[in-house]
Amino acid sequence: MAVYFRKVQYHETDKMGITHHSNYIRWMEEARVFFMDEVGYGYKKMEEDGVVSPVIAIDCQYKTPTTFDDMVRIDVGVAEFRGVKLVMKYEMTNDKTGDVVLVGKSEHCFLGEDGKPVALKKKLPEIDRLLRELAEGGK
Repeated sequence: MAVYFRKVQYHETDKMGITHHSNYIRWMEEARVFFMDEVGYGYKKMEEDGVVSPVIAIDCQYKTPTTFDDMVRIDVGVAEFRGVKLVMKYEMTNDKTGDVVLVGKSEHCFLGEDGKPVALKKKLPEIDRLLRELAEGGK
């Protein structure tokens, strides 16, 4: 697991003064990119190595709203990896109150530069090994 912090910006709130729900999905992506950098194989390197990892599904359970200037703690890690699909897990909490804000998952596949699925075990064995270790360790 890695911990990423995100401060709610004024422009991310709606007329009611709460964070618009679409922003949490953006924060999941920010946290995921941060996580991959932290574990030593960031998206930039993956793309330089000819692989992209698009989102194929998102699941969010909104628990408690946030408002402007709240600091959100995002715990992010690998929930599952079996070589073809990567599932990331997220838990967001209000850093001041400790209230759970969101629990979610994102699912990803891996594609080559031609847009076709790739087997990481063959194309990028280093990242395949890393993701398997993270999934097994619950990190």
